Amino acid sequence: MTVRFGLLGAGRIGKVHAKAVSGNPQAKLVAVADAFPAAADAIASAYGCEVRTIEAIEAAKDIDAVVICTPTDTHADLIERFARAGKAIFCEKPVDLDAERVKACLKVVAETKGKLMVGFNRRFDPHFAAVRKVIDEGKIGTVEMVTITSRDPGAPPVDYIKRSGGIFRDMTIHDFDMARFLLGEEPVFISAHAAVLVDKAIGEAGDFDSATVILETESGRQAVITNSRRATYGYDQRIEVHGSKGVASAENQRPVSIEVANADGYTRPPLHDFFMTRYTEAYAAEIEGFIAAIEKGATITPNGEDGLKALQLADAALQSVKEGRRIRLG
Repeated sequence: MTVRFGLLGAGRIGKVHAKAVSGNPQAKLVAVADAFPAAADAIASAYGCEVRTIEAIEAAKDIDAVVICTPTDTHADLIERFARAGKAIFCEKPVDLDAERVKACLKVVAETKGKLMVGFNRRFDPHFAAVRKVIDEGKIGTVEMVTITSRDPGAPPVDYIKRSGGIFRDMTIHDFDMARFLLGEEPVFISAHAAVLVDKAIGEAGDFDSATVILETESGRQAVITNSRRATYGYDQRIEVHGSKGVASAENQRPVSIEVANADGYTRPPLHDFFMTRYTEAYAAEIEGFIAAIEKGATITPNGEDGLKALQLADAALQSVKEGRRIRLG
């Protein structure tokens, strides 16, 4: 079976998903829609698909699934529309910046028996997934502590910051999902600390650029997340899981994994410069997982509930910063 896709949004992340869909032998990119004709034309030219309107994709008989890569404030409306149209839906995070709107959207998905995957691509990274496999196999015993480091090479434009929902909903939300993925238990407490250390304009826009979060489960398991909008040395992505019998970790990845030693010392190539190259394999694997779930009728994961829980953690983190206290979740 070939799953026929429509792509909604031809921006930076739309290009990433166009490549992932087109590179899968069980998928076909049929059409792309974007408010900017030049962006849609570029993808159509690169991958041999048609440019159509969102309305045409919604009504199309030759499209089975859509990938939503449009601005965040359109996600929930588009999910509802395509759930009612009977299309399988892959949507980039978040479903919405408001938890109540997410709940209403997920109700429509449930009522229409829709299929929805939310784009937490890091679960599909082969290195991070291998750590989860080690946990499942019991090789490090019972999980006790998780450490997640996620630092961007540079801050986005302030105009983006203003509409992003803030660092916790935009950046840390990936790490909240990864923490849930690795802890094996739901967090019940959260403590968050944030500052403006990179660019004062980010603070003037009402956001932060540096953050540390501690999550705690009922049994006492802990996850520590550190974020920064500035890493002068590249895109810093690391995880470590400490258990009762040992530890498993996934280190930073490089485009070329070599080490050179000479009289000047040891050197290695720089890290990946951002998510588009660091997580290429993860983007391909999540589309593969989405297709497999469609074909086999399996439970889709991560799903809308995962998206909601990560957003609720982001909201609680912001509350913790504003109130200067540890927050009991739920």
